[in-house]
Amino acid sequence: MSATAGEVIGGTQAKACVLAHRDELTEQNRGKFGRVNPAITTSVVDAGEKSWAGQVTFAMVPTLARATNLAAMPALDLLVIDEAHHAAADSYRRIIDRALHLNPACRIYGVTATPNRGDGKGLRPVFSNVADQIRIGELVAAGHLVPPRTFVIDVGVQEDLKNVRRSGDDFDMAEVGAIMNRAPVTEAVVRHWREKAQEAGSGGAATGNSTNFRQTVVFCSTVDHATSVTEAFQAAGIPTVLVTGEMGEAERRAALSSYAAGRARVVVNVAVLTEGWDHPPTSCVVLLRPSSFKSTMIQMLGRGLRTINPEEHPGIVKTDCIVLDFGTSSLLHGSLEQDVDLSGTEGNGEAPTKDWRRQ
Repeated sequence: MSATAGEVIGGTQAKACVLAHRDELTEQNRGKFGRVNPAITTSVVDAGEKSWAGQVTFAMVPTLARATNLAAMPALDLLVIDEAHHAAADSYRRIIDRALHLNPACRIYGVTATPNRGDGKGLRPVFSNVADQIRIGELVAAGHLVPPRTFVIDVGVQEDLKNVRRSGDDFDMAEVGAIMNRAPVTEAVVRHWREKAQEAGSGGAATGNSTNFRQTVVFCSTVDHATSVTEAFQAAGIPTVLVTGEMGEAERRAALSSYAAGRARVVVNVAVLTEGWDHPPTSCVVLLRPSSFKSTMIQMLGRGLRTINPEEHPGIVKTDCIVLDFGTSSLLHGSLEQDVDLSGTEGNGEAPTKDWRRQ
């Protein structure tokens, strides 16, 4: 995304804006863009700062979509939409429509790992064409993603999870929490994690050294559930942090910084790190909630598929990602592939994964 945007506007007077829907993504995108395009100036429009001084401005959608902030937006030559499957939302459409009103020739460029929305709403009103599609299997084969190794583990709750009703578009997470947030289930989760999330050749379970375990992101159903899981990992001697939408910004940043620095081996979250969050050393993903949308499952697993840049993370070797699915997502959706359809149909393809059922 950064390379393409830089190629379009580099060496010109063109002005661009990169949209994201969370602070973490805005900062992450700006930092990556600066490394790829060090000669292009940048600025930020978010809750704390509203500057269009840079040639490329990184903007928070909830902030920019407000009428007073939209009125201050200059004419753009390029509007980049990260996590572009969100572009059908009203807040995004207000920004897109304003950009096209100010400059009908403004290019709208979207990138996403999950182009099909779970609600079936198409992206055709925003995007006229699919410029390119790269499948997960292709990215794995080319070495741009690591292959996932998926374990589907039944700790005695799969039948109950299959009967969970839907609330709106997704499964009822309160009902999922009632099933998953029980001490025997959580203890089994930690036990299976200790068995399967050891670094190659580390013998981590035997030595008890937490650094011998893969850095792991855990997806839970509710805040109470996530709190219980965090406490269980901590009680097992594993440095673990919790991230939820209810936390203040400073507290959330501190938790993610601890994980990014490697002081925490596990980060537990509820619907905060599903999209866009990037910490390549993460090499284990634990699913403690089902997902009715294939796109959501792909987003969660994608947190662990990043390859390692040795210059950014010296000394860290990553060859695969362990996925521990204690829910039903892998059984429900199977393949990680999606065919792009701007009309909104969710497609399927061959999966680059392999499932092992626990006997």
